[in-house]
Amino acid sequence: MKNPGTNPVYRAGWALSHFIFDYFTRWEIYGKENIPKDGPFLLAGNHASFFDPPAFGSACPRELHYFARSTLFVGKFGNLIRQCHAIPVDRDGGNDLQAFREVFKVLRNGGGLLVFPEGTRSDDGNLREARPGVGMIAVRAKVPIIPARIHGSFRVFSRHQKLPDLKNRISVVYGPALDVADLDPGDTAPRRFQRISQGVLDAIGALNPPPRSEV
Repeated sequence: MKNPGTNPVYRAGWALSHFIFDYFTRWEIYGKENIPKDGPFLLAGNHASFFDPPAFGSACPRELHYFARSTLFVGKFGNLIRQCHAIPVDRDGGNDLQAFREVFKVLRNGGGLLVFPEGTRSDDGNLREARPGVGMIAVRAKVPIIPARIHGSFRVFSRHQKLPDLKNRISVVYGPALDVADLDPGDTAPRRFQRISQGVLDAIGALNPPPRSEV
């Protein structure tokens, strides 16, 4: 797979992550043709593991921006993840206005943004209830939404594990683009964004790798 983008730090992280998943988990990737070749998009995935962000990122043929907890942006590590396109977000109830400004700037400039409709990692590997944030971004940005699902990552490195178990195989499946107009009921009720996020999560839940005989 061609190494994406021009940012040398991102490229190095991409290459390292791709090597780890390719060599250790013998991963499989399906539906890469659904990723837009250019222009802005949201990549909306399930979230069951610490490994999900680097897995989605290194499986994607384009560079991705993503959210990270604001407390991580300290010293050299903070500078490193900044160069890897991390956007600081306050997950403790603070004001995230600056984070959303950065998000919409990324999308206006034609970039891709990785988002998790569930908002946080699953406790058991199953899909959680969607949160409204993805719906809000989708409505305001009006960009294609690519649903994506990673299978097996919970067994590799769940929130209950101190170390990863790389003997388990994973697969990443990208689905066809979703149009927010097809998910949006069109009203202005406070639950509007929630319903859109849930529609995206439902599309994610329907993604499965093809049977082995079809691969």
